[in-house]
Amino acid sequence: MALLQAEYEHTILRVEKEMQEQTLEYIGQELHDNIGQMLSLAKLNLNQGGPEQVFESKKLLTQAIKEVRSLSKALNLSWIEGIGVKDFIEKELEKIEKTGFCQTKLEYDTPLDDLPQDHKLVLARLTQECLNNAIKHAQPSLLKIKIESSQDNMQLEISDDGLGFDTSQASQGMGLHHIESRMKSIGGKAQIDSFPGRGTSIKLILPN
Repeated sequence: MALLQAEYEHTILRVEKEMQEQTLEYIGQELHDNIGQMLSLAKLNLNQGGPEQVFESKKLLTQAIKEVRSLSKALNLSWIEGIGVKDFIEKELEKIEKTGFCQTKLEYDTPLDDLPQDHKLVLARLTQECLNNAIKHAQPSLLKIKIESSQDNMQLEISDDGLGFDTSQASQGMGLHHIESRMKSIGGKAQIDSFPGRGTSIKLILPN
């Protein structure tokens, strides 16, 4: 029992660390590509000095302030306590859509607001991880997430229409075992279905 508790605590700490690292990477990109560009445009407009340019600069600076506030919230993982997994997923899919990499779709019949904090963290991190893997390796045209709740369980499915892979390969198996072990740590399980040329589906399942 003590060993299981230690494994569980290690998993949660690791998940928090990985999400913080992912968040810092995203913030770095946003500061450089988005906020940095807004401030540069504002400076350019102010240098021109006309009334219209000053007005546009004010709009850009207001938007930059909003973006900085949003990024500062993301630094603190405690924000996830106040939202559902669905809200977190929406933000992740918005980031992907913003890059123009591929289309995304979210279907749900529950926002998963009432899950314990540790469950939210693990589901959020695994969703993040599955999306990142699809972007890096699958070359999809569509990333889809579906959240369903039944009397028996809750399912969060991350699927893509990309390249797919052979789940029996050792290199893939290690990654799949990682997902399965993290779900097991919060009393759930994972089901992975993929085949070369037919895309991938990963279901994260928790009992109700």
